[in-house]
Amino acid sequence: MLPRSRTMPSRIHHGVVEERHDIKHYLQVEVQPKAQNESNATNSLPDYSKCFDDDGRLKRTGTFWTATSHIITAVIGSGVLSLAWAIAQLGWVAGPTVLVLFAFVNLYTSNLLAECYRSGDLVTGQRNYTYMEAVKAHLGGWKVKLCGWIQYLNLFGVAIGYTIAASVSMMAIKRSNCFHKSGGKDPCHMSSNGYMISFGIAEVIFSQIPNFSHIGWLSIVAAIMSFTYSSVGLGLGIGKVAEHERFDGSLLGISIGTVTHAGTVTGMQKIWRTLQALGAIAFAYSYSVILIEIQDTVKSPPAEYTTMKKATLFSITVTTVFYLLCGCFGYAAFGDLSPGNLLTGFGFYNPYWLLDIANLAIVIHLVGAYQVFCQPLFAFVEKWCAQKWPNCNFVTAEYEIPTPFGGVYELNLFRLVWRTIFVAITTIIAMLMPFFNDVVGFLGAMGFWPLTVYFPIEMYISHKKVGRGTSRWLALQIISVACFFVTVAAAVGSIAGVVLDLKTYKPFKTSY
Repeated sequence: MLPRSRTMPSRIHHGVVEERHDIKHYLQVEVQPKAQNESNATNSLPDYSKCFDDDGRLKRTGTFWTATSHIITAVIGSGVLSLAWAIAQLGWVAGPTVLVLFAFVNLYTSNLLAECYRSGDLVTGQRNYTYMEAVKAHLGGWKVKLCGWIQYLNLFGVAIGYTIAASVSMMAIKRSNCFHKSGGKDPCHMSSNGYMISFGIAEVIFSQIPNFSHIGWLSIVAAIMSFTYSSVGLGLGIGKVAEHERFDGSLLGISIGTVTHAGTVTGMQKIWRTLQALGAIAFAYSYSVILIEIQDTVKSPPAEYTTMKKATLFSITVTTVFYLLCGCFGYAAFGDLSPGNLLTGFGFYNPYWLLDIANLAIVIHLVGAYQVFCQPLFAFVEKWCAQKWPNCNFVTAEYEIPTPFGGVYELNLFRLVWRTIFVAITTIIAMLMPFFNDVVGFLGAMGFWPLTVYFPIEMYISHKKVGRGTSRWLALQIISVACFFVTVAAAVGSIAGVVLDLKTYKPFKTSY
């Protein structure tokens, strides 16, 4: 194994290791002496525009479809399974209305954020490679640190939430087969811990994928899985409605006095449930936190922001239609007693194999979604450490390891150790707090206003130099303030739900 400098990683192309030099190295070593001006030399480079983008990095290859697959992987996640429950808390009037409103807000603010990928000119301005870099370029000051803390804590929380969701689906497969074999005689109770550990082991392996540009295939697979289990949930909901020949539910949602598995719904619990539903819907749409990172994989021309806007419009339109169908038919099938995880509400019998397929699709999807959300956090920590200890081989050196298929994998010891520790920590926390709905609601609340609304609006105002007090400025501020109150309400409801769960919960003793 030979160590390599981090500035000169290698990649495989038709089985041959090609040197990936950055433009500075290319200019200084292969074409021009170090003393020569790089900007003058750039124009003389043969085929420069075919190899490098305007920032000296290798040509980006992302397209409308890869960006769309990343977005769909991030958006149509486990959150779709809780939408029937969310609509059950809000009712037939408010439920679908809130879903559509969240879609419009996310679409609008995502378009604002897409225009902030470059500072200055939308086509030729300086690129911002991450969400935090965009905040630094447009806002600066203390807002950069605030954004960083919120963004990376949110990504950390999403990793925990996805670990919980994956374990629930894995247990559902095991329980359905257990019920089928015993004919319903065995209650098939089991602990979630082993399944969370299994998911964690899988993520340790996939976390060694170096960066965002290498997980396009994983996002495509995950996006296909998203549509698979969403379609199964939708189909089973339609089938149950057809079987009952009626639409269950009410205009105002679950009523006070309804008896659920958690007890009788009181007036205060109705309020908490309503607020928690807002958080669940917010979580189902959250992906702005990684929008800039996705946009940085897109090639140009056309300008990156135009491709990203098209991908955002298509993705959110498709997901909203799916959300409305899954949420509404789920509510129509189960009424006020809609389960927190839609697929668990159909029992463990016929067609149990179809539910197994759906739950397996969820697990596969979450493996990919975990990586889509965690790659920005991985990149931030590794970049910071490389700058902090540039001469430390443990942090910067990469070792070429031949693979069975004739290629070469570049092993970085720091990446191996720190990402493994990260996955282990998220897995342990998930085992300590396996409350799917409450965790989903809290994560949605924590990330919605600051990352999806506040920072995109403030960056856009700065980028476009929108005058304070103008009608456009006032409209943007009204949206921001309204979403802030929604976030506060959702956070309060989710925290209340966690507090209730903790009263009957024992660490590492959870069983289903």
